Amino acid sequence: MKILIAVASKHRSTREIADVIAEELRAAGHLADVRAPDDVGDVATYDAAIVGSAVYMGNWLGAARRFVEDNRAGLSSIPVWLFSSGPIVLHSGTIGHDQPTSADDPAHLDALLDATGARDHRVFAGKVDLHEFNFMERLAVRAAKASEGDFRDWEAIRQWARDIAAALPVTVASAAGA
Repeated sequence: MKILIAVASKHRSTREIADVIAEELRAAGHLADVRAPDDVGDVATYDAAIVGSAVYMGNWLGAARRFVEDNRAGLSSIPVWLFSSGPIVLHSGTIGHDQPTSADDPAHLDALLDATGARDHRVFAGKVDLHEFNFMERLAVRAAKASEGDFRDWEAIRQWARDIAAALPVTVASAAGA
């Protein structure tokens, strides 16, 4: 199957997650096309879609939200999965150390699920590199008591992609690389 992965990423961390998802889909015999939301042509040329976004201040990036709204009809007619990346918050661990984890679902998740009819939504922990952030982003990270570092669970991301791949039939054209 030809699968669109539309991903909005501010500092490339979420794009890197999409690239790993694409690798797993290709390994399973699917065609995977990773694009920024503004660079997607006609959704009707795809058999399935995965839409992802970095989460800032509890919300998906505007480009991802607009993509879902603008392509509501096309997305609702094909299998869709959603993912969110970040932010990182600290929770007390069992031995008294703070453990970084991903935050809750984005505030408008219900609207995204309704617009797409998505089969699943996952939140993946992200990456916080303060050197890449502007002043306001650094303030927000400090206010949220987020930790700097790369907290992406690559095996969980790969497994989710393999689960998606298994849920979709591999067509002859996909298997042949056409």
